[in-house]
Amino acid sequence: MRRAAALLCRARHAVALTGAGISTASGIPDFRTPGKGLWEKADPMEVASIYTFRRDPKAFYLWVRPLIDVMRSAQPNPAHLALARLEAAGYLKAVLTQNIDGLHQRAGSQHVLELHGHLRTVTCLNCFRQGPAEAAMEAVARGEVPHCPACGGVVKPDVILFGEQLPLAVVNHAMEHVHRADLMLVVGSSLLVMPAAKLPALVHASGGEVLIFNKQTTYADSFAAAVFHKDVAEILPRLARACLEGSA
Repeated sequence: MRRAAALLCRARHAVALTGAGISTASGIPDFRTPGKGLWEKADPMEVASIYTFRRDPKAFYLWVRPLIDVMRSAQPNPAHLALARLEAAGYLKAVLTQNIDGLHQRAGSQHVLELHGHLRTVTCLNCFRQGPAEAAMEAVARGEVPHCPACGGVVKPDVILFGEQLPLAVVNHAMEHVHRADLMLVVGSSLLVMPAAKLPALVHASGGEVLIFNKQTTYADSFAAAVFHKDVAEILPRLARACLEGSA
């Protein structure tokens, strides 16, 4: 922990890359934990691809409804709060997240780049009208497929499904941070989904350091400056205290 804290305290441009593992302590299941992961219960290409959504949006909403309910009621856990504290103190420049739950913002993080979108808005696949998600989420809660109030087309949450491109403006902004980063904290990500998975390697290749905080092993463990295969809700607050209070 001392080495990790020292690297963070002296970094000029530290960023965090977070995945589903940071939110499990908030009650949101991740995707790949053996026996619990969402992809052990459903084929992602069958339930979470844009092709399936266009063909059968009701099947998608039936699958995602319980997950949306959990995400909308979840609260930030100590790991989210630790990253927000580090950002507020100037140690962390941005959070690049693969998550769609919005918990970083609720924890107080200001510079959050949501690589896979979010649940705050929806877009009509017919007329491309974008609007707040509240009415659509109410329809989903009733077991209905939400439709556009303007044209009647099916609306989709502004999350990135398999087969869709990531939001270009967000990706470009994230890459600006990656190119400047001299330290990346990987928190709760197994680093299996591209293109986010390659970001730690880019930081390392440009001379930066990488810290891994994830229960499972990742490909980046081999070149990381420090690796913690522990509960991130326990280890991240320790890292924050080590920087902010000088005690590991």
